[in-house]
Amino acid sequence: MNPELTQAIASEIQLFQNIEQKENFLFLLGALLAKVISLKKAAEVLHLEPAELLKILDLMGIEFSYLCEEDVALEKSW
Repeated sequence: MNPELTQAIASEIQLFQNIEQKENFLFLLGALLAKVISLKKAAEVLHLEPAELLKILDLMGIEFSYLCEEDVALEKSW
């Protein structure tokens, strides 16, 4: 990916102080949503508590679940 584009996107994120933190957040967000890493690990890398990271995701309108889609459907049918 183009480094200038990555920095431009990352600079729009107001949650973190410097560009490196912002880029890390974007990378971890992608890994988290692809279920490559756990919420706990993503929070650890960002120096946050898992509950804090969940709150940030919620405030950003990003739905995150530990469950797969089939599990969510099953839970909703109870």
